[in-house]
Amino acid sequence: MFTILSFIAYTVLVAGYSWFKLRKENLTSSDGYFLGGRSLTGVVIAGSMLLTNLSTEHLIGLNGSSYKNGFIIIAWEVTSALALIIAAIYFVPKYLKMGLTTIPQYLENRFDKTTRTLVAFFLMISFVVTLLPIVLYTGALNLESIFNVSLSLNISKQNSLILTIIVIGLIGSIYAIFGGLKAVAVSDTLNGYGLLIGGLAVPLIALIRIGKGNPINGLVKVYDYAPEKFNVIGSSDSVLPFSVLFTGLIINQLYFWSMNQTIIQRALGAKNLIEAQKGLLYTGVLKIFVPIIIILPGVIGFYYYNDSFYSNQDMIYPELLKKVLPTGLIGIFAAIVMGAVLSTFNSVLNSAATIFSIDIYKNYFNKNIKDKKLVQVGKISSAILAFFAILVAPMVADAPDGLYQLLQKLNGIFFIPIASIMLAGFFTKKISHQGAKAALFIGLLFYIMTTFVFKVNIHFVHIWGIEFLINIVVMFIVSSYYPVVKGYKLNDLKVIEMKEWKHTKLMSLILCITTVLIYLILGHN
Repeated sequence: MFTILSFIAYTVLVAGYSWFKLRKENLTSSDGYFLGGRSLTGVVIAGSMLLTNLSTEHLIGLNGSSYKNGFIIIAWEVTSALALIIAAIYFVPKYLKMGLTTIPQYLENRFDKTTRTLVAFFLMISFVVTLLPIVLYTGALNLESIFNVSLSLNISKQNSLILTIIVIGLIGSIYAIFGGLKAVAVSDTLNGYGLLIGGLAVPLIALIRIGKGNPINGLVKVYDYAPEKFNVIGSSDSVLPFSVLFTGLIINQLYFWSMNQTIIQRALGAKNLIEAQKGLLYTGVLKIFVPIIIILPGVIGFYYYNDSFYSNQDMIYPELLKKVLPTGLIGIFAAIVMGAVLSTFNSVLNSAATIFSIDIYKNYFNKNIKDKKLVQVGKISSAILAFFAILVAPMVADAPDGLYQLLQKLNGIFFIPIASIMLAGFFTKKISHQGAKAALFIGLLFYIMTTFVFKVNIHFVHIWGIEFLINIVVMFIVSSYYPVVKGYKLNDLKVIEMKEWKHTKLMSLILCITTVLIYLILGHN
């Protein structure tokens, strides 16, 4: 009973705090609803970015993967810091100068209206078919494990998961639909730092128990039990070979942190460039420490359970929670986990609604639509997209390599083609809109065929790198036959102040050095 009460109390606290912060906000303007009124500060941006990215697909999926594969999967996290540096120094200043609300807006300016629409459509499909369902399913898996919903309601585990998915989906939809980006960002900040504290408490309490009061002794015991689990250098036949850092992984990270609407929308809502850069680089710092929360517990799980959960690796984190957390903390941590699920769910939902409203509805159906009406369109589209995500969520169960690996494989369908045309658009003036569209479809087809249709003995992250090169070649070949007709010039709309943060370069250098040191210290090969 205390577990349930503490869960409810924390959930109500976050909802109450969000309402209090938003009670005087204007949510009827498009900037107010979709970009938080361009008023977000660095701390809020970092908290929201972290929690938009970090959810139960990480807590469950990455801990499940580290339990089975060890620290080699740290590459998904620490290389994010390098991409965030590039976003802070190069991409976001350009986006803010252009006064963008969505990334596809840039693609219309650089290429044409059809390219913008295609990318907007691809993004919406990827949100509804991949990210949102996996977030909902992993959230339901965690809450079912903690609260034994199926036992309490005397229903099957499958029906319990479906019921929990529906409840999470409905609550997340309410946040996104009625509060807009500001509600998402405010609740994210509270839940984000709650997740950091609660997430750190799990391995800390476990190590204190293992070390009989001394967490350092506990860590030494875990290391001595399975030193190979702490190696960050993945072999060529591992789940994440070290070599992928130099092929497709860097392209994926660049896309995710520099061009992904769900993430970058927080920076687009910054009150000025200084706050945007602070937010991005603070997020880089947080991503360096995040493996303590989403990778170390999985390895601790191996210490406790050995390989008994190898056939169902995604259950290891919920099992560890029940083993190490005192009863009073389980409910609070479950509420924090619920907040992480809601955060990612409502953040992605808000981004999808933003893309549909501005890139599709306003662009094609009503160019002169008033802000109040556009916000209504955003709310309706959020509700429809949430409904489809809830329908798809139960279908992602039983992924053979774990849910996180499944998410990344599915993301590659759209991420790499979009990254290819974005990077080509920024760094060369020779790519035409015909070349961009050809690369979108050829890249998408190549990846689906080599990853999901034919058995190709190449790691899917390497396939990302090969696909990127193919896309670039296709763009140059097609553009040589259909050259650019008119040049593109980036205009400064002077929407916000564009003065750079004075510590940007120093923070960037520190993050680069830290990332390299992690591989030097923890690399056993």
